[in-house]
Amino acid sequence: MELIEQLDTFSRRFGAWNPNVDLNGYPFVENVHAPFTPVRRALPMLNLALVTSAGAYIDGTEAFDIESKDGDMTYREIPVEVEAEDLRYAAKGYDPADVMADRNSQIPVDRLLGYAENGVIGGLNNVWWSLSSHIPNAERVAKELAPAIADRLARYDIHAALFIPASRLCHQTLGIIARCVEMAGIPTMLLSVDPKMTDKIRPPRTAYYNGDLGSVAGKPNWREYQLRVLDEALRWTETFDQPGSRKLAVDLETSVEAARGER
Repeated sequence: MELIEQLDTFSRRFGAWNPNVDLNGYPFVENVHAPFTPVRRALPMLNLALVTSAGAYIDGTEAFDIESKDGDMTYREIPVEVEAEDLRYAAKGYDPADVMADRNSQIPVDRLLGYAENGVIGGLNNVWWSLSSHIPNAERVAKELAPAIADRLARYDIHAALFIPASRLCHQTLGIIARCVEMAGIPTMLLSVDPKMTDKIRPPRTAYYNGDLGSVAGKPNWREYQLRVLDEALRWTETFDQPGSRKLAVDLETSVEAARGER
């Protein structure tokens, strides 16, 4: 199975795309088929990988390049011990205000560590992966970045991977990488607030809801909201028996809480 099914068509249209007009006329990838690897361990027994594309990097290190036409094909492996205040963001395609106010709205390290401590998951891997929020060249993602991430996850003995995009374009980037990771035998789940986009890319498993770019893991400074998003999405990694996309049932409960003034 190909990561990009109509690669020649994408390459031709991408070559003609003008990056100075943002995403107007951008040739988004469209796939028909999706790979699938069943989950072979229960959540309390698996080592979970977190892959995000908010452009996070450690203060004092080199930022992602968000200006080139192709995008930045590098990644950062960030130890879970790194505190939120030590992170900076090379943001394009989303407003970083939410993730700067509460890292867990986009990079839910603290929430997942809490899950590990309480036995919901076996553990959160000791590093998480950070990618650029703006990588227009999907062909290079498929040929360079996706295999590199899949290889790193395999080296850490990952049992499942959670993908959380920040911008519209990186829904495509992470969708392609999730396809590659799944083809390498590691089950994946991708959170989405742009289901039309992820339906085109066809990652193996997608959990979507009516959220916002830049806070795809849940509204900032709203712990219970974030836990609802994560809990349902993670539990679905076990229940999917074929590729698909499902809507999270978080909106109704959240609106009730908001009406009560709870947060």
